[in-house]
Amino acid sequence: MRLCSIASGSSGNCIYVGSDHTHLMVDAGISGKRIEQGLNSLELSAKDMDGILITHEHVDHVKGLGVMARKYALPIYATKGTLDEIRRMGSLGVIPDELYREIHPDEPFAVGDLTVKPMHISHDAADPVAYRVEGEGKSAGIVTDLGKYDDYIVDKIQGLDVLLLEANHDIHMLEVGSYPYPLKRRILGDRGHLSNELSGKLLCRVLHDRMKAVFLGHLSKENNYEELAYETVRLEINLGDTKYQADDFRIEVAKREQRSSVAEF
Repeated sequence: MRLCSIASGSSGNCIYVGSDHTHLMVDAGISGKRIEQGLNSLELSAKDMDGILITHEHVDHVKGLGVMARKYALPIYATKGTLDEIRRMGSLGVIPDELYREIHPDEPFAVGDLTVKPMHISHDAADPVAYRVEGEGKSAGIVTDLGKYDDYIVDKIQGLDVLLLEANHDIHMLEVGSYPYPLKRRILGDRGHLSNELSGKLLCRVLHDRMKAVFLGHLSKENNYEELAYETVRLEINLGDTKYQADDFRIEVAKREQRSSVAEF
């Protein structure tokens, strides 16, 4: 299997995950052109995709969805609440109903030779999910846009080979920054986004000997920067209640404007 972030950040998200025979996108929150370029850099094209897994309906996750789905007749997998919101979004244009595939959290489904396991997350959207994708005895998780985590999330992402995890903001930068107070409260709330510190604490609960790579994703453009996210998460691991140290694992920040390295597992 392979996982690669084509784009990750508060301004747009698109992740590739696939096997030798099945290829999926998780979210399509950037332009169709950028998605195509990212796939081409992996020696793939949109024609090779077997579907798009949508986490939720916010524009930084669906901006290019209408174009990609219509042009290549790509199935769209999402919860009922998310699909209902997508249908109401005039900015995406009309998407043929036959492309919609309703999914349900905690009910696995198959796409080709991959098994997809959606999980509930706490975020201010209609019915948002994160995804665990399994195949060939390997597994990857894409877990962003959650204001908090609990034992349910920890249980769902145990034993992963690769994890892309949100490290959205530095709490101090957010608190002293220019965002209006209600927006700050939203981001810091239980239905907002994971801070760098919480991202590191969550990692401490799911690290294991066979984990191949961790990508830190969905960084805020205004309230975080790559070096700060990277070092804060590493510090949480090194000082946390875990037997591991940050140097035991490959940790990489997924960038906003360019694709990440490719994790093969």
